Amino acid sequence: MSENLFDILERGIADPEATAIETPAGERIRYADLVARTGRMANALVSLGVAPGDRVAAQVEKSVEAIVLYLATVRAGGVFLPLNTGYTPAEIDYFVGDARPRVFACDPARADALAPIAEAAGARLMTLDGDGRGSLADAADAAAPAFATVPRQADDLAALLYTSGTTGRSKGAMLTHGNLVSNTLALREAWHYSAEDVLIHALPIFHTHGLFVATNVTLFSGASMIFLPRFDVDRIFEAMTRATVLMGVPTFYVRLLQDDRLTAENTKGMRLFISGSAPLLAETHREWQARTGHAILERYGMTETNMNASNPYDGERIAGTVGLPLPGVEIIVTDPETGTELPRDEIGMIEVRGPNVFSGYWQMPEKTAAELRANGFFITGDLGKIDQRGYVHIVGRGKDLIITGGYNVYPKEIEAELDALPGVTESAVIGLPHRDFGEGVTAVLVGPAPPSEPEILAALEGRLARFKLPKRVVVVDELPRNTMGKVQKNLLRERFKDLYE
Repeated sequence: MSENLFDILERGIADPEATAIETPAGERIRYADLVARTGRMANALVSLGVAPGDRVAAQVEKSVEAIVLYLATVRAGGVFLPLNTGYTPAEIDYFVGDARPRVFACDPARADALAPIAEAAGARLMTLDGDGRGSLADAADAAAPAFATVPRQADDLAALLYTSGTTGRSKGAMLTHGNLVSNTLALREAWHYSAEDVLIHALPIFHTHGLFVATNVTLFSGASMIFLPRFDVDRIFEAMTRATVLMGVPTFYVRLLQDDRLTAENTKGMRLFISGSAPLLAETHREWQARTGHAILERYGMTETNMNASNPYDGERIAGTVGLPLPGVEIIVTDPETGTELPRDEIGMIEVRGPNVFSGYWQMPEKTAAELRANGFFITGDLGKIDQRGYVHIVGRGKDLIITGGYNVYPKEIEAELDALPGVTESAVIGLPHRDFGEGVTAVLVGPAPPSEPEILAALEGRLARFKLPKRVVVVDELPRNTMGKVQKNLLRERFKDLYE
C-alpha cells in the first residue's frame, strides 16, 4: 500500500462534504474540492515536467492555492520546497541553485528579478499571487481533476526545508513522507484533535509550523481551518467566536494581551491555544491564564524534526518548559564533548530520535554525519535539561552558550531574571569578545523605562552567581527577529561586537 502522505490523507477523509478551508471572503473549500483541486494542480505539474523525486520550489504569498500546490507536489511524487517570502533574489539564488527544482513558483511581481535565477538552475518559472492567480493557477484550471496519486514509500522524500542559516550556509533538511505523517498523527493524538475542531490559521506557510503542524494536523483530523492571510488582531477576535484552536508564535499572544477584548468570555469557545517557534515568556503564560482561564500549550520542534515535545493536553502545562516527548519520540540530554547521556536536571545537548527525525541534509553528507548519529539520534544544537518529572527545558542554542572566565553561562537563566524586572519588556543575553574574560556577558534590553545598569546589577546581586552578572547593559528599541519570531542573536553579536574594546 502506498505511503504517500496524500494517499494516507485521502484514505482518512470521512466526510468529503465537510469544510476543509474557509477564507476571509467566505469561500468554503470542501474536502472533495481540495482533492479535485490538488488533482488539477498535480496534472499541471506533471505537464511541466515534474517526475517523482523532482523538487518544486515556491516563494509565494499565503493562499489556498499555495496549500494546493504543496499537496499536489507530494501527490505527484515531487518534493516540496517552500521559501520565505522575505528572501531577496540573492538569497533565492543560493536555494534554487542548490536544490535545482524542476518548477519554481513565485509571485508575479518578482518574476522578472527571479527569471535569470530559475533559468540558471534549469527550473521552469511559473507565477502564483496572493489571490491564487497566475500562470500556474491557469495551468491547473486547464487540467483534469482526476489524478492517480504516485505511490511513495515512507522513506521517500516529501519536502526539502532550508534551515534559517543564522551561521554559515543554510542546510536543506530532507523530510520524508514517513516523517511528516508520523508527526502529524502524534500531534493529533497529543492535542486531542478531531473533526469538530476549527483552527485559526494565521501563520505563514513557508515554515514547519504553519505548513506541516497547522495544516497537516487539521486536514488529517477532518477538521477545518479559518485561513487568514496573516496575523490580524481584529480577525483573530472575530474568528474566536466560531473557532476552537489557535496556533501561534509568542508574538501573537503578546499582541493579543495588549487588547482589552481578550477576556474569559471572548475565549470561552476556544479549546486550545498552542505556542511554538520561539520561547514563550513565563510572564506571558501567566498573564494569559489570568486573563482567559486558558493555559497556553507550549511545544518544541525544529526544521529537521518537526515537533519533538509538547506540554500535556491533560496535565500540568508548566511555564518555561516545552513539556514531554511526543508519542514515539525519544529525547535525551548528553555531554556536548563526549556524547555521554547525562542524568536528570543536568544541562547538556538535547538529542532526539524517532520517526519524525529527518533523513539528512541535502547534498551535505559530512554535515549529516556530524549531526545525525549512527544510532539515530539527532544532535539538535539546543542546550537543555530534563527535570525529575520528565519535562524538557530549553536553556539556549549551543552557539549561544557564553564561556566567560572559564565558566559556562546559559543566557536563558539570566533573561528570565531580567524579564521579571519592572520596566523591562524583554531581553536577550549574548556573549561578546572580552580581552580579560574571553566573552563578556552582555544584556540587551527592550522596555519603556528599563532600570539603569547599576540598578540591574543591584537587583540581580544574590540571585545569580557573580560570573553570570552582565558586564554591560544596552537598551534598544526592539530585538531583531526572524519571520517566526526568534531573536536573531547573531545580529546582536555583530552589532555590539566592539562594545568591550
